[in-house]
Amino acid sequence: MRRRCTWNIFQSIEYAGEQDQIKLYKFFSYLMDHFTPASSERNLISHIFHENETCHDVEWEQYFLYKSIDIPEGYSGPHLTFPLTFCGVSRLVEAFKHKQLLHARYVLQLLGETWKLLRFLPNIAYVSTVHAREITICGDLHGHLEDLLLIFYKNGLPSSERPYVFNGDFVDRGKNSLEILLILFGFLLVYPNDVHLNRGNHEDHMVNLRYGFNKEVLGKYRVHGQRILRLVQKIFSWLPLATVINHKVLVVHGGISDTTDLDTIYKVDRHKYVSVLKPPNKKPNGAKDGGRRRVRSLTYSGPKMGQRQDIPRRSLDNLPTNACNNRSVAAEVKRSQRERYRTYGYPDPEVTETEDKQLKQIVDILWSDPMSQNGCTPNEVRGGGCYWGPDVTEEVLARHKLHLLIRSHECKQEGYEFCHNHKVLTIFSASNYYDIGSNRGAYIRMGPDLVPHFNQYQASRTCRELTLRQSVGQTEKSALKALREQLFAHRSSLISAFQEFDINNTGLISLSQWAGATERVLKLGLPWRVLRPQLITSTWDTMVDYQKWIREFSITETRLDISDTSILEMMYKHHSNLETIFRIIDTDHSGLISYEEFRQTWKLLSSHLQLEISNKAISDLAQSIDFNKDGSIDINEFMEAFRLVDLSAHAQ
Repeated sequence: MRRRCTWNIFQSIEYAGEQDQIKLYKFFSYLMDHFTPASSERNLISHIFHENETCHDVEWEQYFLYKSIDIPEGYSGPHLTFPLTFCGVSRLVEAFKHKQLLHARYVLQLLGETWKLLRFLPNIAYVSTVHAREITICGDLHGHLEDLLLIFYKNGLPSSERPYVFNGDFVDRGKNSLEILLILFGFLLVYPNDVHLNRGNHEDHMVNLRYGFNKEVLGKYRVHGQRILRLVQKIFSWLPLATVINHKVLVVHGGISDTTDLDTIYKVDRHKYVSVLKPPNKKPNGAKDGGRRRVRSLTYSGPKMGQRQDIPRRSLDNLPTNACNNRSVAAEVKRSQRERYRTYGYPDPEVTETEDKQLKQIVDILWSDPMSQNGCTPNEVRGGGCYWGPDVTEEVLARHKLHLLIRSHECKQEGYEFCHNHKVLTIFSASNYYDIGSNRGAYIRMGPDLVPHFNQYQASRTCRELTLRQSVGQTEKSALKALREQLFAHRSSLISAFQEFDINNTGLISLSQWAGATERVLKLGLPWRVLRPQLITSTWDTMVDYQKWIREFSITETRLDISDTSILEMMYKHHSNLETIFRIIDTDHSGLISYEEFRQTWKLLSSHLQLEISNKAISDLAQSIDFNKDGSIDINEFMEAFRLVDLSAHAQ
């Protein structure tokens, strides 16, 4: 029971964060479609959508130029020669094992060669196992280099005799995402017929803004980091979408839906979807090919020159309530595109039924999760993809004459898990994903009989030395700490919800009222009654002293002088969204933003959340955060300025 509750806490908080991420991206898409092109708000975020514009190969090749980058004599890291060989990539693995950094020249060269190869690979790789040869299938790695190294140690390096399928989510969360990419790309170049890389939902530039990959690359390569990121984003869009083994086993990152069709997936122009959270921009009818958008003046009035139309536009100050949240992403994008093109006299670039289907196919295989009930419903927990049931598995596998679906996308305590009558198998290869001891990693070995054999492991020596009781206790402690931070961030909402049951202001409510109100505010789907002993130090019979309980959550002393406590709570509640917006606005990747950019960040966030924050409150906050008074704000210092302390834990 303890392990199950701990697991539910970690997973619920993770999925809530993904849902917030998608909601924020929907909001950005709405701003792009409704704000005037010259508006300062739109300019702040417009560059992140340029990734989906058409850019021809000849223009991309300029990003791969590496010959002008000199390697200093004092460089002690690994050297690469091209074309790469098995020995060359093996030395790269060994160098990363010893925490060496590959020079930016070699990084760009390796990425360039990878891009050239990926453009010739199909959307679906059809591979086969032969007598005496097994194929190895790995799930999410999420920047955990120690897990990849352990897999290679136990199973052997990729080769023509030892083929591998890596099933997406190579990056984000962990500290060595780039090293994992470079190793996998290196082996792909040496063994293009024996190493297969499927795209995951984290191979997406917008997701990378929130979950750490962008920050990692820019921290390791301060001079050339922006170019490296730009190229990796392009490469992500060219990653294949699925692998089929012996025409019987389908391997995709997320899953399927009731509309999944491999023939459609095979024909999709996958490279158009640099971010699958937003459809690619469409050129107006009649626009010439050449890799550039046709730019029109704001005064352009359509086919009849000289007639200017008055176009209603919106700003952050009069954004309508729930304007973007009440529509689906696809419906809102389609409607706003038509409105904008009609306004400026463009022919209506209607999103065709085929294009809608293609986008849905990709989103479903990258974001979906299985469920125990029959049917297929939107995945509202993650915010993308769907939940599909055993009946959908049966139908899709039968229609394509398949026997088994292997997917990843979900962390499992044992590293793998069967469902849907053993016809769906989840494999997850990042051990200690949530915390040390939280889960094992695993990989699959499969021979010609297509029977999966599992290999489990723990990459952390510390965890291997713990007893089961110690491991469960440590993981439970981390999960409860994360949950208390969520409770603190929603403190005001919780108090209001509790007070609805406390008409006489006694400070006491029943246990069932406490559990119901807490779930209604946090929406995490947790068994609050079961968690009560770990969250509440004392109760009076069946009553909860919620006022005392709320007081037990506090923060450490901070150098910030903030009079508006609502901003403080908002910062805790939405710190991930804040950091995402900060990093979008920090276009030069210096880690610093100006007071005005800081103000615009808060205006964007408050509009997204439909909250009112005065300019004075934002200005006061900016001045208190600018510790050295140089007129700019250090993003990392700002994000590290707050630490939660559980006073009840200190009192025990």
